[in-house]
Amino acid sequence: MDTLDLSIMRDNPRLADTPRLMRELDAQGWGLLPGLISAEDCADLKNLWAADPAFRSHIHMARHGFGKGEYKYFTYPLPPLISNLRHELYEMLAPLANRWNAYMDIATRYPLRLDEFLARCHDAGQGRPTPLLLRYHDGDYNCLHQDLYGEHVFPLQVVVLLSEPDEDFTGGELVLTEQRPRMQSRTEVVPLHRGDGAVIAVHHRPVRGTRGPYRVTMRHGVSPIRSGERFAAGIIFHDAA
Repeated sequence: MDTLDLSIMRDNPRLADTPRLMRELDAQGWGLLPGLISAEDCADLKNLWAADPAFRSHIHMARHGFGKGEYKYFTYPLPPLISNLRHELYEMLAPLANRWNAYMDIATRYPLRLDEFLARCHDAGQGRPTPLLLRYHDGDYNCLHQDLYGEHVFPLQVVVLLSEPDEDFTGGELVLTEQRPRMQSRTEVVPLHRGDGAVIAVHHRPVRGTRGPYRVTMRHGVSPIRSGERFAAGIIFHDAA
């Protein structure tokens, strides 16, 4: 696969190792952004949980068969930190998304600016914001799933861990599965610390095979929490219908 023009992100110290991230995404469908946000930013986002005006809906996973735990979708306007990250990360990832689609022979191409992509979503009736805050306690978990909310789907999203493993909670690993054609699923655990981000494929990623490229189906979830409390933020780039 061709290399990317990463000049738009060169001056952002949080994303200074973007070439390494792109190599990871190409190789395995996920990549790490260590120290994406500070411990203070993590605390500020966790504290928003009690701020009802910040959210448009509150989901209890068990009621819908999604697992156990809770999440809340932010409303517009998004908190500045979430909004800024959503714009910066989209602009970094849009060229990769376009390259992946070309490699998988998918016609869709994404604008290089988030506002243009969101206008496309909103014109199609997808106007509800999808960034979210998630909270888990002992015994909670999130079933394997894909975050698809309508016709327009950006193929990558970002998970940011807001709590510290083995300090705030135990268990609760971010788990990814990969289903290749005519093969059993492969499972991988993503190692995260507080403030780290993981870029993950939403539903498909390309793989180079001996007979040419093919699509791999990806899903993600969270293993059961053994103790404590785990917070995470999800940055999804397409809005919901």
